[in-house]
Amino acid sequence: MSRALLRSVLELRAPVSRLVPSIRSTPTTAAAPTVRFFNQTAQHIESTHPDPTIVTNTSSTQQSQQQQQQLQQQLHQTQPSRRSPPREPSPADPKPISDSVRALLPVLAAQPGHYATVHIHGRPYLVTEGDSVRLPFRMPGVQAGDVLRLNRASALGSRDLTLRGAPRFVDERLFECRAVVAGTESEPMRTMVKKKRRQRRAKRVTSKHRYTVLRISELKIRTDVLDEA
Repeated sequence: MSRALLRSVLELRAPVSRLVPSIRSTPTTAAAPTVRFFNQTAQHIESTHPDPTIVTNTSSTQQSQQQQQQLQQQLHQTQPSRRSPPREPSPADPKPISDSVRALLPVLAAQPGHYATVHIHGRPYLVTEGDSVRLPFRMPGVQAGDVLRLNRASALGSRDLTLRGAPRFVDERLFECRAVVAGTESEPMRTMVKKKRRQRRAKRVTSKHRYTVLRISELKIRTDVLDEA
């Protein structure tokens, strides 16, 4: 007879009390249910009957956190904010007129035939009183009859003297240049044929540009600014 068969026979002959545990051996009190905190990364399990020592520890930690929060609020109230209040834009003080300009400006004003190099939309134009300027674009927001003051000039002079701006433009208090909008002009219709090699199609593009015409009505040098400054 093999060993396995003999072992099975012996197990069948064994009393039932050895195989089935008695009911008295089981504990009378059931295990307490557990509570799991899902807001923590690690698994933290504790019984529903908390230990009084644990309760006191949690209350102490809560009190310490509240004290820290109160201290932080007090520090924020006592310390000044890093952001400074917005400053009001102060008007830029005009630069004082130099002594050389004070000495030669009356001489320049006394001479006839003044000219100026005015800048309109970044383009320089050499003009005198009575000239007509045809701008190479249509100036937006103007109509015929409007009077414009051209306050940006890089040079101002006559036959003998020339006043140049430092660093770029002449002080607008030293001269007055006004222009009247005469109207707008349009060029004849232009047609351009665009064709590519080895293609039968030809594209025709039409263009008709419009220009604004200005007439310089006034150009004078102011000497009364020297008395005010």
